Amino acid sequence: MAKGKEKMIQPLGDRVLIQPLDTAGELKTASGFILPGKEGNEKHERGLIIATGPGRIATDGKRIVMEVTKGDTVWFKRGYDAEEVKVGGLDHIITTESNILAVEK
Repeated sequence: MAKGKEKMIQPLGDRVLIQPLDTAGELKTASGFILPGKEGNEKHERGLIIATGPGRIATDGKRIVMEVTKGDTVWFKRGYDAEEVKVGGLDHIITTESNILAVEK
């Protein structure tokens, strides 16, 4: 790879690459113990759509167009299918479009 060029990630199907805007952080006690449990992890978050896949294919063979586009600010939840990745040294999430709750207008 040439020096100075960043890798680009292109999601497949109905997946999106989101750069989180709000960092919720882990639930910890004052002494630093991490508290287990789902409640802290299942809250919605805000993020910026960095890239989208082309959309999923319906049973009739036609592609279903994505409802979100690059540059949209969205509210999303981290579902069980969300993957945390680093792109260009920054934290990102790859998840399905169905985990997106809303688009900010």
